[in-house]
Amino acid sequence: MNTEIEPGVVVIGAGVVGLSAAIAAQARGLTVTVLERDAPAAGASAGNAGAFAFTDILPLASPGILKKAPKWLLDPLGPLSVPPSYALQIAPWMFRFWRACSASRVAHSTAAQTALMDLSKAELEPFLAQTGTADMLRKEGNLQVYESQAELNASLPGWKAREQHGVEFHHLDANAMAAIQPGLAPRFTHGTFTPGWYSIADPKFYTLALADHFRAQGGTIERADISGLHPIEGGVEIRTADGRTLRAQKIVLAAGAFSHQVARSLGETIPLETERGYNTTLPIDAFDLRTQVTFGGHGFVVTRLSTGIRVGGAVELGGLKLPPNFRRSEAMLEKARTFLPGLKSQGGEQWMGFRPSLPDSLPAIGRARATPRVVYAFGHGHLGLTQSAGTARLVADLLTDRPTSINIAAFSPQRF
Repeated sequence: MNTEIEPGVVVIGAGVVGLSAAIAAQARGLTVTVLERDAPAAGASAGNAGAFAFTDILPLASPGILKKAPKWLLDPLGPLSVPPSYALQIAPWMFRFWRACSASRVAHSTAAQTALMDLSKAELEPFLAQTGTADMLRKEGNLQVYESQAELNASLPGWKAREQHGVEFHHLDANAMAAIQPGLAPRFTHGTFTPGWYSIADPKFYTLALADHFRAQGGTIERADISGLHPIEGGVEIRTADGRTLRAQKIVLAAGAFSHQVARSLGETIPLETERGYNTTLPIDAFDLRTQVTFGGHGFVVTRLSTGIRVGGAVELGGLKLPPNFRRSEAMLEKARTFLPGLKSQGGEQWMGFRPSLPDSLPAIGRARATPRVVYAFGHGHLGLTQSAGTARLVADLLTDRPTSINIAAFSPQRF
C-alpha cells in the first residue's frame, strides 16, 4: 500500500471475525486488504473451544451470574476471577456489567443476541460451502451437566428463556446422559442436551483455511500494528506503530481485544475488557468424547477437536498486560480428571488468549461516530466464532450501503 487512497476496504484484524468479514466483502465485489498485528489466527481464534454455540443466547451479564459471582471471586482459580492488581482498573467496567444485569436489560440483550444467533446460523453453512470448509463442521450437540436436582432447578429460568426463543433442548437423567456421553462421574445426576450446538474440527485450522481462501480470491494479508485512524476526504488514514501512513476508502475494525485502543484514536471510548481464557489441549485419545460437555457450575467445557481434547474456559478479567496464570489451566484439568474418571491428562499443551468483551455481552457492530467509512465489528466475548458468519453479513451490508438483514441498533458502538 502507498500514500494514495486505495480502492476498496481495509480490514484490521485477521481473526475469525475479520477474515469472515473480508471474505463477505470480497463476495460483494469489493477489493479487500487485511492488516494484522501478528498473524492470521494468532489470538482467540486459535485457542477457543471450537463451538458454534447458537443456543447460547443468554448474556453473561445476568442476575444468575450476580448470585454466583461473590463465591467465585473468592477462589483465585475459580470460574470468575479478577487479579487484585487489576481490580481498580476494571471497576468502571464492572459497574456497567452490574447495571446490565437488570431484568429489562437482560431481556433486551437476549432478544438482540437471539437475532444475531439466528442470522449467524442461517449464514454459516452457505459460508462454509463458499470457503471450502464445510467438511470441518460437526453437529454433535452440547451436554450441560448438573450435580443435583437443585442445580438443575436453578438453571430452569434460563432454559425457559431459551424455549421462548425457539431453542430445542432435552432435560435428562443420569441414564439418558450416559447414552449420549459415557464415562461421566456419578456425581452428575442431571443434564440438558442441546442438539443445535455445532462445532468446528479445529478453530485455528478453520481460521487459517479462511485466510487461504481469502488470498486465493485475490485478497492480501499484510502485517501491520495499527496505532490510529484519521478521517480524511474520500477515505481514512491509517497510522501504524512503526510510523507508516496508509490510506483506504473504508475500514473494518475487527482487531479483537485491541480494537478499543484503535477506536480511541477516532475519539470513541468503548468499554471493552479482556476475558482471559485458559485451556489445555490433550492428545486425541485422552477420552472418548462424543459431544461437547459443559460443566457450568465450574465454568469450563471439554471439547473434541480433530487435534485433541480441549479442556478450557473460565473468566479472568485481567487486561492485556498481566502475565498468564497457568495455574488456572491446571485447576480446570484437575477438575476434568475428577469429572471424567477415564480422562488421560498427560501430554497436554496449555494456552491463554484474550476474549474481547463488552459489559452487556453484546458485540459492537456499526459505524464509527467520527466517519461512516469505519465499520466496527468486535467485542463478541465467548461468541466470536459462533457469530462470525452473521457479523460478516452485517459488515458487508454496511460496506455496500444496503439495509442490514437484522436490526443492529442493540449493537451500536455508541450505546455506552
